[in-house]
Amino acid sequence: MTGSTVATPHGPAKVELHRAERGDAALLLGHGAGGSINTPDLMAATRAATAVGVHVALVTQPYRVAGRRAPAPTRQLDEAWLAISRNLSEGPFSGLPLIFGGRSSGARVACRSARAGAAVAVLCLAFPVHPPGRPDRSRMEELDGVAVPVLVVQGERDPFGRPEAAAGREVVLLPGDHSLKADPEMLQSAVAAWLTGQLRALTD
Repeated sequence: MTGSTVATPHGPAKVELHRAERGDAALLLGHGAGGSINTPDLMAATRAATAVGVHVALVTQPYRVAGRRAPAPTRQLDEAWLAISRNLSEGPFSGLPLIFGGRSSGARVACRSARAGAAVAVLCLAFPVHPPGRPDRSRMEELDGVAVPVLVVQGERDPFGRPEAAAGREVVLLPGDHSLKADPEMLQSAVAAWLTGQLRALTD
């Protein structure tokens, strides 16, 4: 594991690299709105990825590096994410296909940025379909707008809602809620299987 600071238009971000023994692709993972990169689901996804030959970059957005819990505006989040992905694609991940991902707010950033960042797939952990108790404020357009393969791993009792499977989108339901900490082994298995399929598709 190695750490570095990456300049973005909205301040420095931090990147923690976890290298696979054989790196056939790279997965960028972002944290939730007020959280960190050390949550059980992000750790499980990191283990899954490196085990199947995918490097991982755990990304801490500039507002969290600056010590703020309230997330930055959407535009700033996306611009910072794209600056980080460009930095990685020109540096340690040069020549590798990029998979975008994250948990909760980080999953939304990954979805919105997938096209501009030329991501080949998107991994969403606990995608927040709507604020708790507010199904009228749906964010499904962000998920529906992704044109590459998507895996959504969602807790069965997630108060932020539950997306449905669709063409190009697989949904795996796990025991638990929005934290996805009830069964990290099951999450790791689901992510590893999906990533293996994505790697196979890239080489076909």
